[in-house]
Amino acid sequence: MNSSFRMNSLGEGYRALVIGASGALGSAFCEWLNQDPNCAYVRELGRNSVPCLNLEDAGSIAAAAAALAEEAPYQLIVQATGLLHRDGIKPEKSYTAIEADALQSVFQVNTLGPALVLRYFLPLLDAHGAMAMLCAKVGSIGDNRLGGWYAYRASKAALNMLIKTAAIELARTRPQTRLLSLHPGTVISGLSQPFRGASAARPASTAARELLLLIDSLKPADSGEFFAYNGERLPW
Repeated sequence: MNSSFRMNSLGEGYRALVIGASGALGSAFCEWLNQDPNCAYVRELGRNSVPCLNLEDAGSIAAAAAALAEEAPYQLIVQATGLLHRDGIKPEKSYTAIEADALQSVFQVNTLGPALVLRYFLPLLDAHGAMAMLCAKVGSIGDNRLGGWYAYRASKAALNMLIKTAAIELARTRPQTRLLSLHPGTVISGLSQPFRGASAARPASTAARELLLLIDSLKPADSGEFFAYNGERLPW
């Protein structure tokens, strides 16, 4: 960590909210934000926080937002969550491996829960603030050249549609708001560990810093777009 880290687009004394703060990337976001002299406060949300937010429990999403309403507005909201695998769920190599229960679980965490985050937390975002949701390059339909990973790809592609649609609405009602879909790259974490390519993964601290600086550099005109950590604009 470097104490010279600073975000400038959110103003002095900005307040930040990180959803999924206990994960590898989420905790790294919190560490960087806590070091930013412009950041007055970081609220960390997750399954074990108070209030708790569990993407698999719709009621907890609404309740967490209600509990934080008096603390709002936040100038920055970052959602750093995702499900690729866990016990009983692994990425499908073929359409013959698609299972309804696994598909539903992955969509719940990667799409349905985040949809409710948009519903309940966008009202807590400052009109000149930024909200970034972590997606994945494999969720790009235009960039899909390898196939496989049906549930993860489809759930992240659906998340992108939600973000794009909400950004269009925000452009009419809150034109200075930035709503962004971000690809962090392969990060050293429990999500990437079992898979080929994990050996080339970057530390979560590196990825979080790059993503925060990217958010800082983007403008309201970039709202609703899909970016990689290095600033590359990704196809839908």
